Amino acid sequence: MQKVLSETDIDRIIEMAWEDRTPFDAITFQFGLSEAEVKALMKKELKFSSYVLWRKRVESCTTKHSAKRIDGINRFKCSLQRVISNNKISKRR
Repeated sequence: MQKVLSETDIDRIIEMAWEDRTPFDAITFQFGLSEAEVKALMKKELKFSSYVLWRKRVESCTTKHSAKRIDGINRFKCSLQRVISNNKISKRR
């Protein structure tokens, strides 16, 4: 099933995907996209060379995959970050 995403949602997903400390689980929680769907979106939206750089970066990043994280990290966001509820990101626009 194809999910309908706004340009704002796509921009935020790309931003989250580039962030080293944001796991794919956080993107799934907020937008309902699996890791494979995020990869497909990145491939579609980025220049090919940027996509290749991103894939290399993601593969070597232990914080992007919850299973690879160290045991002490069990949250999606910094404990100091303001509350984000699903898609609604306060003070963004």
